[in-house]
Amino acid sequence: MNIGLISHDSKKKLMQNFCIAYRGILSKHELYATGTTGRLIEEVTNLSIHKYLAGHLGGAQQLGAQIAHNEIDLVIFLCDPESKKSHEPDVNNVMQLCDMHNIPLASNLATAELLIKSLDRGDMEWREIYRQ
Repeated sequence: MNIGLISHDSKKKLMQNFCIAYRGILSKHELYATGTTGRLIEEVTNLSIHKYLAGHLGGAQQLGAQIAHNEIDLVIFLCDPESKKSHEPDVNNVMQLCDMHNIPLASNLATAELLIKSLDRGDMEWREIYRQ
């Protein structure tokens, strides 16, 4: 499965800790992340991550393009609802594209844990059929 990882600045440490905790599961899949988030995850987990540009430099748009082409199976986007970003339209576009293409999206830690455990149990195999 192809997993997209994004996090706002105030949630980057939380994303690192999430990826440390679920490193065993994540290592079995292809990971894609916006630039800074990907680099920070790699530093603490040694996971191999395909990194886009930083979110504010177009990384969210790059991920959005992959979602639009149905090349991402799950997105974990730890967002800070209290923090407005100048590239907020790009981030909202990622969320909208996930809805349009029926791609599971977690925007908080609780949902991220549910999705990653579901992935590990094999509950996400329907994506392989849907992707074809």
